[in-house]
Amino acid sequence: GTLGVITAATLKLHPLPVARCTALLALDSIESAIVMLGRARAGLGASLTGFELMAGNCLQDVVRCFPQQRLPFEGASAELPWFALLELSDSESEAHARERFEVVIGEAIEAGCVQDAVIAESMAQSHALWHLRESIPLAGRMSGEDVKHDVSIPVSRMAEFVVGTNAALQAAFPGIRHVIFGHLGDGNLHYNVARGADWAEGQLLARQDDVYALVHHRVHAVGGSISAEHGVGQLKRDALPEFKDPVEMALMHRIKAALDPQGIMNPGKVLGRHGAQPLSHPLGEKAS
Repeated sequence: GTLGVITAATLKLHPLPVARCTALLALDSIESAIVMLGRARAGLGASLTGFELMAGNCLQDVVRCFPQQRLPFEGASAELPWFALLELSDSESEAHARERFEVVIGEAIEAGCVQDAVIAESMAQSHALWHLRESIPLAGRMSGEDVKHDVSIPVSRMAEFVVGTNAALQAAFPGIRHVIFGHLGDGNLHYNVARGADWAEGQLLARQDDVYALVHHRVHAVGGSISAEHGVGQLKRDALPEFKDPVEMALMHRIKAALDPQGIMNPGKVLGRHGAQPLSHPLGEKAS
């Protein structure tokens, strides 16, 4: 931590759920994914413990790189542009969990929100569905270096961000590939940009600062954050002042200076090498 060192922690434990249900949903748009998230929240409440959004090309990369895995859809469903991994954790019974799960998914299919669905019939099938999701970063690494973004977007503006940013990137860097997946429930999106057939890996990496700038400005425009679960660290440290309110930046510097005047806690991260130095201009001389 940049502000302290953890010396003790207290954990609150909860019983493991007695039943889990997992399904992979095939969707025709990111808008449908957002509608499905609302349906799942309304129908499952706090029992909804997973809602992972994945672009179709991400899963195609997985089955190409790892032939032992397969997408459990055939025909047109396998070619749809978006998929969601849905999980329910129930504290009552297997039958209760399954009934609630099937009702929510069945109603979504009838409403046209979900085009197709596969519900795991065993723990092994559930693990196989999760393995598809968890293999996306591995498949990405096998396909070559890409420009990674770990951002947070308001769910209500997720579709606007993805569609608009995809178009802006294609206009600026024709032929690049979009590798998009993340935790839709909290708006955390891994929005990665990979080279297309017409791009050499070195060409894309040489333009990565331009890609970062375009994506970060799009994130800011929809009220999102350029940093999500992976933090600011060093990679986004220099970009932070551009997107953070000057008063907030000043407060961060002053808190750092008060708690770590020598700059020895996680040096060089978030606020930079001189992060412990107080700033005076945004707060005024009378600020405390």
